[in-house]
Amino acid sequence: MKRREKRIFGPVPSRRLGFSLGVDIIPYKTCPLDCVYCQLGRTTDRTILRKSYVPAGEVLTELEEALGRGGKIDWITFSGSGEPTLHSGIGEMIRQVKKMTDIPVAVLTSGTLLCDPFVREKLRTADLVVPDLDAGSERVFRKINRPHPDLDFQEVVEGIAHFVSDFPGRVWLEVMLVRGVNDSPREIERIAALAAKIRPARVQLNTVVRPPAESCAKPLRLSELRAARSLMTGFLKKIPIDIVAAFGKKQGTSTHTGIEARILAYLERRPGTAKDLSVGISVPSRTVISCIARLLARGRVREKKFRGKKYYSVNNSRAPHPANHTGVR
Repeated sequence: MKRREKRIFGPVPSRRLGFSLGVDIIPYKTCPLDCVYCQLGRTTDRTILRKSYVPAGEVLTELEEALGRGGKIDWITFSGSGEPTLHSGIGEMIRQVKKMTDIPVAVLTSGTLLCDPFVREKLRTADLVVPDLDAGSERVFRKINRPHPDLDFQEVVEGIAHFVSDFPGRVWLEVMLVRGVNDSPREIERIAALAAKIRPARVQLNTVVRPPAESCAKPLRLSELRAARSLMTGFLKKIPIDIVAAFGKKQGTSTHTGIEARILAYLERRPGTAKDLSVGISVPSRTVISCIARLLARGRVREKKFRGKKYYSVNNSRAPHPANHTGVR
């Protein structure tokens, strides 16, 4: 009998959304982009084809079960290891979620499909949408995001702007800055000028904080992010510009049943340190470290050092990943 893949993960700590219960509706690394900084590695299916990738009924049933278990949840977030707007049923799923709970719904998206009016309409019932804008020019868009060949940069930008102008909820625009790729003053100014036309509620500056798809994708220092923010302020006027900070909420409480499975479910969506895992699945650090050691010995996870920290991820060459996000980002 085929194992039913898990579509719901978390709650996991998010630097922007507090404790986020993730809804993962797209197969692993199925995305219109192949970003050099992606924490999940290279895109294996670069596509703009929208269809019902996973059964909506299964997703909603699993979500209802997760909500029934209680615990602290600040947001229900459509994200995971693929582009959520590729799913043709995302609009109906959001509507059904809103009937289940009063917890607000967020969608983390590359923003590349917002040039389609049909996609824009499907997201209208969400409370928050967070699209990306990592470039101020077609050349840099191709360099940092490595998009599907049928995507046009200006159409993508115009699509995000159209969405913001008509969306009743909030839009936060995320800008991922990568050293030597899109961090020059000229490119930052171009991004800021486009963001000023888009008019999101907030702009959030980010950089590479987990092991990226390409080793050449290097992070900016905090001082450089602050300089970028100062440079953008002149263009954005009254629009707040945040530097995305480390998550700082306290660890909750939870049962320790199936800890290894929960660790794997977390790592299938994003790499993490032992501390990330401890907070994300609400388990003491000592227990997480012990479980990680066993998973490493069995080849279920792998370890990679990045900026002086040990990150763990699922060893996909050995163990099957779920049909899945982030944010992850």
